[in-house]
Amino acid sequence: MVPTAIDHHALLRLVLHLLKRKRIADHIAGQLAAALRIVRSNTDCVIKRSREYLLADEIESLMTAAGSVGRHRLRDRSLILVGYRHALRVSELVHLKWDQVDFRCAQMHVHRLKNGSPATHPIEGDELRLLRRLRKEYPETPFVFTTERGGPLTRSTASKIMTRAGQEAGLPFPVHPHMLRHSTGYYLANKGVPTRTIQAYLGHKSIQHTVRYTELSAKVFERLWT
Repeated sequence: MVPTAIDHHALLRLVLHLLKRKRIADHIAGQLAAALRIVRSNTDCVIKRSREYLLADEIESLMTAAGSVGRHRLRDRSLILVGYRHALRVSELVHLKWDQVDFRCAQMHVHRLKNGSPATHPIEGDELRLLRRLRKEYPETPFVFTTERGGPLTRSTASKIMTRAGQEAGLPFPVHPHMLRHSTGYYLANKGVPTRTIQAYLGHKSIQHTVRYTELSAKVFERLWT
């Protein structure tokens, strides 16, 4: 059985320590380091998630978990909801600014990276209420999701928030921020939303990037046995 967690850095430090203490030959150390890199690569492949999207109830569990631990519970809970509702890439998420949020019209102006198409998304009531609370909690920054110093979160911090929330929620696989975007595509496809609409919502230039979600959806197979 392949272990689910290996401290590769600690093993590399051990190899270097043995080499320094003359407990291991140079060529053996090199072979061990190379083998360790291969093991790390293979382990990462083996322990990857069985799917790259989350179900709606898993998103809710993530939000609940994020809102119950840490010093920035409202921020972390809101980050997961906003990332999911608007299918944001992690860079789009951490650089989201308040001037993209129109509280009066309950709309968000989404700027896409990777040459994606921008769009204006509606903001649902529960999300709008969270964002209003978040704005009051961090009034001095242009960024929606901010550090204590007022700057934007880093991609690494967003990833840690997701990882911790996944662990607290007891999900059986590790999670990462981009799963929020995949989850949006899967959710919309499973609702039977037209592929072109999903394409526009996710900001895909090519519909080929959108078809992957409709291929995962069980919607097309409904009523096959009735």
